[in-house]
Amino acid sequence: MAVAADVGGDAVHTVGASGEPQDAVQEPVPGQPGPEGPTPGQPVPERPTPGRSTGNGVPGPRAGWDYPAPSHTPLLADLRSAPPGPVRTATLCAVLATGVLSMLLLGDGLALNLLIVAVPAALAAHFAARAAGRRPRPWSLAWAVGGLALLVVPALRDAGWPSFLAIVSAVALGSLALHGCRTWLGVLLSPLGIFDAVFSGVRWGWQGLRRRAGSARGLGPVLRAVAMTAVLLLVFGALFAGADAAFAGLLGDLIPDASIEGSPWRFLLLIVGVVGALAAAHTAAAPVLWDRLVIKPGRARARVEWALPLIVLNVLFAAFNAVQLAVLFGGYDAVLDKTGLTYSAYARQGFWQLLLATLLTLLVIVFALRWAPRDGAGDRTLVRGVLGTLCALTLVVVASAVRRMDMYVEAYGLTRLRISVVAGELWLGVVILLIMAAGIWGTRWLPRAVAASAAAGVLAFGLLSPDALIAERNVQRYTETGKLDLDYMRQLSADAVPALDKLPEPQRSCAIEAIMDRLGTEGRPWYATSLGESRARRIAEERPPTASSGLCDGASADPAYG
Repeated sequence: MAVAADVGGDAVHTVGASGEPQDAVQEPVPGQPGPEGPTPGQPVPERPTPGRSTGNGVPGPRAGWDYPAPSHTPLLADLRSAPPGPVRTATLCAVLATGVLSMLLLGDGLALNLLIVAVPAALAAHFAARAAGRRPRPWSLAWAVGGLALLVVPALRDAGWPSFLAIVSAVALGSLALHGCRTWLGVLLSPLGIFDAVFSGVRWGWQGLRRRAGSARGLGPVLRAVAMTAVLLLVFGALFAGADAAFAGLLGDLIPDASIEGSPWRFLLLIVGVVGALAAAHTAAAPVLWDRLVIKPGRARARVEWALPLIVLNVLFAAFNAVQLAVLFGGYDAVLDKTGLTYSAYARQGFWQLLLATLLTLLVIVFALRWAPRDGAGDRTLVRGVLGTLCALTLVVVASAVRRMDMYVEAYGLTRLRISVVAGELWLGVVILLIMAAGIWGTRWLPRAVAASAAAGVLAFGLLSPDALIAERNVQRYTETGKLDLDYMRQLSADAVPALDKLPEPQRSCAIEAIMDRLGTEGRPWYATSLGESRARRIAEERPPTASSGLCDGASADPAYG
């Protein structure tokens, strides 16, 4: 039988074999005051002070409390793994390589250099995980490969917005690879584990460095070998560069600039690279166990209370989809005559409402599953039937929203916002399909599948080059209708130059000249230059833009575009 006390209260409870708390009777202690106070004529005993013995060898309670307060549990204490063992030499070497490459390569921009820096950081995490006894699982390998694949996007595309999405998604997949989470909360919270390991990772790495520096077989031989290699490369590289101008030019193109002008910035990049690699390695060796966080299931509702609202919602969806199918099969003219809207206004007005309806449907499904009845096979069949029907009807809403945006693009052209929201709507459709599949084969894999679909969508979005698609679609529209918003085309990145090169003069020169002015005349090093930028520079060198600024000011053929 266990005894528990309410801190600051008067009641003492006992927990019996059944686990239910029971009030316990306090037996009077000789020499102590009873419930009604001290016995007449008996001296009142002195109240013990904190940390002082009561005379029988037992420490007295804290002043002002009848019983000691419970000990404070540190934040995330129940979620932490056992501390990792000493850091291995292979991990430290990979961390050092990450820091040096960050210092040398990341100061000139982000392109292929980001992938180069990520490789030794991934190796540091791999060595740390192996030393801790963790073996990679298929999902962890898939996350790691997917994260590295996402870092290919900055190497290919000059546009900053798809590259930013790819980098953020790569960090998210890397955190999933390090933690190996499976639940919804684990998938969502795993990136926080890397930031949590920043300080502990630095302390872990510093302790390992000091341990090796203090041993006879520590880092001394390695440091001496690195120093000797650097001296040899510096001496003989300088001699060969002085002997041949072509070789000197090759060295200038291949070797990063390590001039003293940017030393503070490069030192900061060194620190960021080392700290980031140590955080990743520490997370791989001792990840935060986010899967231990469990959301309690909601209280199951009665069938009528749960199913009736959803059945009515399904009827509403079915009625709306019947109208949409009629419109999709050629009923635009009749609908526009009845509503009094123009072709483009009908498309623009409907898309955003349908996008919001899709998002709200996913929210409805989440709460419906939380409150779904779970008493037997009949309840499971009801849940699958009602929610499956709602998902199927929502797919028609997704198709209608995409079709409406296509109508709007036909009228006004393609922009970054329009292509982004269409991509988001298509991904929501994929999520709905995954939910339908989970209703058949179970939901254990659903969180990871949704995360994988999001990462795959970001990767496809970057590889397809949205700026190039925007330029191609608008050049085609200009060929068919003679309408073009030249001012918007001039705001695109270098990825759009191959498509804009197909425009007639002066529109071609006006668009390409503005893009090349932003790139500048001096090219960046090979590791910081994207494929899109290199293609744009080659096109501009082969066919330089020739339009004057005055001619470009009046070259826009569609001022109402947008």
